[in-house]
Amino acid sequence: MSSVEGSAGTDREKPGRAAAADPPGRAPGGALAVHRAVAAGAFRRYSTYRAATVAGAVTNTVFGFILAYTFLALWQARPGLGGYDTDQAVAYIWISQALLVTVAVWGGGFQDDIQERFRTGDIAVDLYRPVDFQAWWLSADLGRAAFHLLARGTLPTLAGVLAFGIRLPGSPLVWAVFLLSVLLAVTVSFGLRFLVALTGFWLHDSEGVRAVVLVVAMFFSGMLLPITLFPGWLGDLAAVLPWSALIQIPTDVLLEHRTGTALAAGLAFQLAWAAVLLALGRAVLALAVRKVVVQGG
Repeated sequence: MSSVEGSAGTDREKPGRAAAADPPGRAPGGALAVHRAVAAGAFRRYSTYRAATVAGAVTNTVFGFILAYTFLALWQARPGLGGYDTDQAVAYIWISQALLVTVAVWGGGFQDDIQERFRTGDIAVDLYRPVDFQAWWLSADLGRAAFHLLARGTLPTLAGVLAFGIRLPGSPLVWAVFLLSVLLAVTVSFGLRFLVALTGFWLHDSEGVRAVVLVVAMFFSGMLLPITLFPGWLGDLAAVLPWSALIQIPTDVLLEHRTGTALAAGLAFQLAWAAVLLALGRAVLALAVRKVVVQGG
């Protein structure tokens, strides 16, 4: 076991804290260039796993068919359920399947990388680098998400269009707002997963926490059912939790189920949770690196 420790009064003895605070580049635009390169590198990295990508897209499509037929039966028995007509309900399934891996409802992405670096002790090296620790992993996660939106989102969407005739908006403005909503959804997801990953500073293995959060995310994100179907207080609770920003809001945006003030409120909700979670992540990181103990090395 190796350790990096610092006292409360000397920042020079806190490499993790200093690394988290230092800007990633001194030249104008240097930080932006670094993070663009990190995002591009993550995109290329995930694009190398072609067989896994195809297998994942096929899996999403198969589950899309199962859920779509289930929704058809449910909405034929209860038309207008949750404020959606039958066509919107079926489209909801295919859009949510296209977004599932993009917003990492099941976790993964940089979490796996950080967990491995805890095991090997390389996390201590990361904290010494003159790069913002949180921004580095956010950039990498945005690159991952961009790849999955294209590679894992295309096949389920095409399957929904060809097999069920789902209608997608023709307005470029709707698509632009949808992409903005997806960007915010990925950022909210990152904020949640970053907090879970940081538990590794104390637990050395965050798998237990990840398993609990996974169940919560599957239920409250709108992945299995639109949260507008949740009864009473459960629906009210689900609507204000950050997980609803992952699937429910972006899908409603593309379905044009949110327009006008409802659309603005949805985007503001995503933005607020993204800001809160990123700020909370920075606070927890600052607390964690006061004394870092890592396994491996």
